[in-house]
Amino acid sequence: MKIQLKGFFFAFFFGMLFMTQAQEDKVLFTVENEPVYTQEFIRVYNKNLDLVKDESQKDIDAYLKLFINYKLKLREARQMKLDEKQSYKTELQSYKNQLSKNYLSDSKVTDTLVMEAYERLKQEVNANHILVRLDENASVEDTLAAYNEALKLRNRVLDEGYAAVQKDVHNGRTIFAENLGYFSAFKMVYPFENAAYNTKTGEISMPFRTRFGYHIVEVLDKRASRGEVSVAHIMLNENQDSTEDSEVKINEIYQRLKQGEAFEALAKQFSQDKSSSAKGGLLKPFSGGELSSLEFEEMAFGLNKVGEISKPFKTNFGWHIIKLIDKKPMSTYSDMKSELESKIKRDTRSKIINDSRVNDLKARYTIVENSDGLNYFKTIVNEEYQNKRWNLPSDFEAEKTLVKIQDKELTYGDFGIYLVKSQRNSNAANSIDAIVENRYKDFLDNQLLKYEEDNLINENKEFAQIVDEYRDGLLLFDLMESEIWSAGKNDTIAIQKYFEAYKSNYFFKERVVAVVASSATKAELKKVAKLFEKNKSVEEIKKVINTDSAINVSFTMGEMDASHQALPDNFIFKKGISKIYKHNDAYVVVKVDDVLPKSQKTIEEAKGRVISDYQEFKENNWLKELAFKYTVKVNQDALESVKAKLN
Repeated sequence: MKIQLKGFFFAFFFGMLFMTQAQEDKVLFTVENEPVYTQEFIRVYNKNLDLVKDESQKDIDAYLKLFINYKLKLREARQMKLDEKQSYKTELQSYKNQLSKNYLSDSKVTDTLVMEAYERLKQEVNANHILVRLDENASVEDTLAAYNEALKLRNRVLDEGYAAVQKDVHNGRTIFAENLGYFSAFKMVYPFENAAYNTKTGEISMPFRTRFGYHIVEVLDKRASRGEVSVAHIMLNENQDSTEDSEVKINEIYQRLKQGEAFEALAKQFSQDKSSSAKGGLLKPFSGGELSSLEFEEMAFGLNKVGEISKPFKTNFGWHIIKLIDKKPMSTYSDMKSELESKIKRDTRSKIINDSRVNDLKARYTIVENSDGLNYFKTIVNEEYQNKRWNLPSDFEAEKTLVKIQDKELTYGDFGIYLVKSQRNSNAANSIDAIVENRYKDFLDNQLLKYEEDNLINENKEFAQIVDEYRDGLLLFDLMESEIWSAGKNDTIAIQKYFEAYKSNYFFKERVVAVVASSATKAELKKVAKLFEKNKSVEEIKKVINTDSAINVSFTMGEMDASHQALPDNFIFKKGISKIYKHNDAYVVVKVDDVLPKSQKTIEEAKGRVISDYQEFKENNWLKELAFKYTVKVNQDALESVKAKLN
């Protein structure tokens, strides 16, 4: 719940990019004499116009009230010094770091990598691999041994075949030998992807290294991308209704499809995937490797003709029947470019872009280095560093300047702290001189990137505005978490009192205990209705109406309220056998065994909604307190001018 609420706040106030106000801007209102200008309000209103779902919020007076409440909350958050919390500062900095990646990049290198990724996505690789595990900071001796082991295994595969070697060496700890199936770009770490795409079909790569160790890859096949497929499905969750056999029922539905009934109608009636059943089972289009179910994906891509329907099949999610809606090839480069750029920035390819950026910064900025600095550190770092127990000496010369980037001085102390913190990643096999030199290179690279990032907020207006928006959104979230959401969930006494005061709002709707028979034809249901009148069971009716070759009627049983998908919209709740209704492109008749009246829920039965309602109740009262605590003055003349402009 917290994550969803947090996402709502950042989305809802995404348009709040606060601009420096022009001299002619009018003050729309003040909170404790702090002005809020008309231009800011107009900008926010227009940005959020399409996001609000409540039409009343599009009314300017109603929206102004929301905006004032927003400003009151921010004022309270700063009054409570929430902006001084370390967790707040850390998360804000993390966001700035993430956001800056969209503004700090080498476009030429990025474009090259995007094009490479696009070309690779056109092709899927089927491969086997063997991995000899190796720590990233392994010694030279261990590294050589792992390489030689991978090379030996490659030779064995060439001589004995992959299957024999796999069976002999795979232990799931130090050596992994696995059949990977088909994959394309972004499915593996970048060095592995490179090796797979650069190895010819039928060949085995030489050993190569990733962060996991040394690999060899045997490329079995390369095929063109299968593009994108769109399907509809009918799904039965095997565990949802213990009184019915899902396999039996899915086969009944399949038989009805073979008899010519509409797939969409049966999906509406029976599919237990609530996100798609109302749409006739339609799913979002997907490409190879996107789904968590390989069985579903293979079945979907195995259909070739639009309208073709699969046989029932089982996945970890339940039983399915799927219908092919559309198949289309991979999108064009221009359509995919933006998506690929985002993926590359999250992928190991980003290091290539990063290295290119560092080289550009070294050329762009003036860097003055103290030539004696590294020699000094080589004299004070000792073997304790390799044992991860090294500390700065007591006579450490912390104040001396080590390097200067533009106007920013970095001292021995800055690098010394970096050395202490990074010794846990030290390669024990390296010499002291090599360790110091490698650490200094990393330190300087990081400081160059940090200097550019720190100055980005002064150089890029759009970046600065988005950071301001996130800063306020994060602050508002922390405030609501502490004042409303946590209190609303944990104050059990207050929640109980609220429930007692408003318990009439929480009840079970009127329900029926019923059996619903569904068929494509009225004639079959007339037979069912007569059998219902004779008190025949569902199993007895099935034996009469359905046959091995024809499923004419399907049944749904249990407690149902008026919103249940099996019941028609105008269904009358009374005991007995109903008339035949037209419903979801089919016909239904209902045998009602009992009518359960509207009844009061206990607090446990209504807990989720009670907590939500109590939080809203608490927030409304809290906002009244804030309005009393802080003086808000609205400039009516300015408000009228805003209305005139927006209308």
